[in-house]
Amino acid sequence: MPSIDRYMARLIAVPLISTLVIAIMLFVLDRMLRLFDFVATEGGPVSVVWRMLANLLPEYLGLGIPIGLMLGILLAFRRLATSSELDVMRGVGMSYARLLRVPYMYAVVLAALNLAIVGYIQPRARYNYEGLRFELRTGALGASIKVGEFAQFGSKMTMRIEQSRQRGRHLEGIFVHQQSAPDTWVSVTAQGGEFLATDDPDTIIFRLTNGTLVHDNPTFRTPRVLSFTSHDLPIPLPKYESFRTRGGRNVEWTLPELARLGHHAATRAERLQTRAEFHFRLAEVASMFLLPLLALALGVPPKRSTSSLGVFLSVVMIVTYHKINQYAADFGELGRVDPLIALWVPFCLFAALVLWLFYQIAYVPGGQPIGALERAFGGLGKRLRRLLPVAARREATA
Repeated sequence: MPSIDRYMARLIAVPLISTLVIAIMLFVLDRMLRLFDFVATEGGPVSVVWRMLANLLPEYLGLGIPIGLMLGILLAFRRLATSSELDVMRGVGMSYARLLRVPYMYAVVLAALNLAIVGYIQPRARYNYEGLRFELRTGALGASIKVGEFAQFGSKMTMRIEQSRQRGRHLEGIFVHQQSAPDTWVSVTAQGGEFLATDDPDTIIFRLTNGTLVHDNPTFRTPRVLSFTSHDLPIPLPKYESFRTRGGRNVEWTLPELARLGHHAATRAERLQTRAEFHFRLAEVASMFLLPLLALALGVPPKRSTSSLGVFLSVVMIVTYHKINQYAADFGELGRVDPLIALWVPFCLFAALVLWLFYQIAYVPGGQPIGALERAFGGLGKRLRRLLPVAARREATA
């Protein structure tokens, strides 16, 4: 690889990786707080939060990779332009098409990675995430017993723990009430206890130490009282319904499955939904091949300008195009417009805009696609700077 290509690769890699890491961290931190609250409300173990976040990472990567690619290339060209290195490269005969060789290498690799994520990895990860949510709601992951509160095990057992030591391995101040029939019940109080696993996955043993057991039955004249130093109390685990099969939502189908269902689904509504999801994913991946052209057009500011307007516009354009695609996919699912037209017409319009921007900067002498916007924002900034001292003087006079 020529030295100029290695130099371009280094310039792109640093902002690309930094943007991708920051974007994923923001997504994860935002969702982590909500997941901790959800898991705490449902009484599940804290460890399930990390499993749920791991299943959300493919979705975050699918959103973060295009933004990282865009900003990585844009900031690389912006650095070349503001340091006059781009003028030197152009002066020695390097065209913009030649300078885009390395950016397109990044685009091809990341587009293939993104296709694998949104086409195969993300659907299965999303299904696993929904499965964990289902298990939390039903208690299949195991509800935590809060110290000092009454916990219900099904409809026939109530338990209360006063203290928990050694991370829940040793419990103290135990009360258990179990009712096996309308007039038959067992109540136990014990100084300590611990849970033990058994060979039966549907039953656990609660080994109690130094306590008293009270057993009542209609055949007893008086309740029976038993003091013990060690007593094993079997606790049957409740039965839970199975989680649905994968494919309850379109986001859980892989690309080959969506393609097959788009032709062979049982109803017209299902065919429209799967076709819309299929074309939505392909359009999102295909748009990544336009990002190097857009990054070049927006990353090179006008001469004698250091404005960051291009960075702002690039993010706005990517987010806007993504939202338009989401709206078009929803519109295609309704059947008002064929999903093929609903998704690929916006792509063609976006491609036409990007190609025009690139043509202006690469082939029009002195062309600067965002020059007019730069001048407009520059004039607005001057007016604001003039108005601020006037407003400050009026406040001081008042």
